[in-house]
Amino acid sequence: MATYAIGDVQGCYKTLRYLLKTISFDPKHDHLWLVGDVINRGLGSLAVLNYLYDIQDRCVVVLGNHDLHLIAVSAGVAPLKKADTFSDILEDDKADLLCTWLRERPLLHYDDSLNAVMTHAGLYPLWDLKTAQRLALEVETLLRSDDYKPFLSVLYGNEPSLWNEALTGYDRARFIANAFTRMRVMNSNGHLELDYKGPVENCPDGWMPWFKLPSLLDQNTRLIFGHWAQCVLPIPYQNHYQLDSGCVWGLQLTALRLEDGKVFSVENQE
Repeated sequence: MATYAIGDVQGCYKTLRYLLKTISFDPKHDHLWLVGDVINRGLGSLAVLNYLYDIQDRCVVVLGNHDLHLIAVSAGVAPLKKADTFSDILEDDKADLLCTWLRERPLLHYDDSLNAVMTHAGLYPLWDLKTAQRLALEVETLLRSDDYKPFLSVLYGNEPSLWNEALTGYDRARFIANAFTRMRVMNSNGHLELDYKGPVENCPDGWMPWFKLPSLLDQNTRLIFGHWAQCVLPIPYQNHYQLDSGCVWGLQLTALRLEDGKVFSVENQE
């Protein structure tokens, strides 16, 4: 039995299946962890979501920003963007079933036996694991409630940019969701800058990758994330595992076997 964490798939179904064949994934015995952004931009979003739904007992999917966007569009509270490629999901007979299932996925997953935590964008440095788990649950509870649409309607936005435990309401929930699904760079005080998407080495003056700040996460805990295709790091980097290797941009899809740390990558097959 093995556990494989896989980087941003973003609708690249053929490449996902090719990677699973390469690592000899057996859904009867193995488990998958997906770092989020399983759909959008690629051309096989429906096929990816159907596959993960079918093996849901053997996989963990954390929510990414593209996944939240699909949920908001399907709920009728956000418009379809020109670059979106998940119309196949919205038009499918199982759209409500699949989008509800996706909406019920976590923002953070932690496995004590593997001493590994997975989120889409990383872990806000000013949160320890217990705090991050507590805050993730706040937003997960909102998303899973019958009253989830008002939150999704105000999800989009970059403010507030700094965490404060005194934050309340949708401002609080928006910051938490942004930290888990959109975070890339911040300043030394912990302010998020959510518009920058370029390479690590070109961060604007005064801003740095979030993982350059001192972290409250135990140094022995592995942190698995994706989201930032232009963030090319050694695997591991200070016990951080950045698995988004730009598959949707024609590059590679990457998997990490958690039991022994072995990394597998395949070229885009789309």
